Parts: sequence; C-alpha cells; structure tokens
Amino acid sequence: MFFLYGASGHGKVILEILKSSGKDVYGIFDDGNNLPSTILEVPILGVFSEDKWNESYALIISIGNNNIRKIIVEKLDVTFGIAIHPKSQISPSVKIGKGTTLMAGSIVNASTRIGEHCIVNTNASLDHDCVIEDFVHISPGAVITGGVSIGEGTHIGAGVIVIPGVKIGKWVTIGAGAVIINNIPDYTTVVGNPGRIIKQKEKNG
Repeated sequence: MFFLYGASGHGKVILEILKSSGKDVYGIFDDGNNLPSTILEVPILGVFSEDKWNESYALIISIGNNNIRKIIVEKLDVTFGIAIHPKSQISPSVKIGKGTTLMAGSIVNASTRIGEHCIVNTNASLDHDCVIEDFVHISPGAVITGGVSIGEGTHIGAGVIVIPGVKIGKWVTIGAGAVIINNIPDYTTVVGNPGRIIKQKEKNG
C-alpha cells in the first residue's frame, strides 16, 4: 500500500503507474489550498502528519521539482517506495534507489545505477553503465547514451541528447532539445546544439 505526497499532474501520472502495477494507493498528502477532495478516486489527505501515517506503507514524493522534492524528503522519516510502469524496459542489472519513479516507455540498460528520488520520465532512455545521482529528473524523450554520469538534482529537459561518457555536474538545468557533447560543471544552465552554458547558478534549484 502506497501514499503519495503531491497532488499535481505529476502525482496523477505516478498514481496511474501504481494502479497499473496492481498497487493500492491509500491517499495523497498535499498542503496546497483549494484542492479537490479526491484525485482519480484517491482521497486528498491534506498536510502530512504522523497520525495519518501507517508505518507498513510506503511513500513516494510525487512532485516534479527536484529541489522541493529534496526538501520534503529531508523532513520525513518514513519508508519510501519505488514506482515502475509495467511498460518500461529495465535491465535486471540496473540498481534503482528508493523513491524513484520510471514512467511508461522508459528504457534503462545494463549496469546503470539510478539514485534515490529520481524521475525517469515518459520514453526517456538511459543506456549502459550510467550513474544517475539522487533527485535527478530526466524529462520525456531524453536520450542518455552509455557511460554518462549526472550529478544530484540535475534537470535534463525534454528531448535532450547526451553523448557517451559525458559527466554532468550537480544541480544543472539542461534546456529542452539540447545536445550535450562536453562535460558540464555544477550549478549551470545549458541550452542549444551543441549545448552551451548561459547561466551560472549560485545554488541548487
């Protein structure tokens, strides 16, 4: 039995992944205002509190923003689950950290390691021997070729292509459609083909 934390559109996607995998979802925590009472027939439970939590259940943070996801995770002392769509293709040698979600059509090949609380979104592919650190979001249709490493909190935009062996730092933002052919330092924003740095960020987020 699962709980979700986050009643957004991203939460709907994870909810349907769990349902399609035969998992039950008890409810969704969210501290937002003007929320409906249910989403896809699952009740919205409001702000997380211990009296609403059953320790035999597992939680997934169903929020797409990497920084917010990390902040919430660091406040909670609960068991985190994993959501893998039945139409994803995951090599048996892949290692997947707690709290991570893999959407429909995602492909992860041999000996790749995905950290905790990551998102591998719809039709994204990760080839062999990649290392994906915690709180990374790989957006729909991104192609991560073999031997790539991606640092904590990095956002890979939709349709991005990363050539083999590239090292991408932590808390990097790569814009949609970029082609990454060189290593990328921490806390930068990158766009274009070939990818170029357009901004140096002071901190994560």
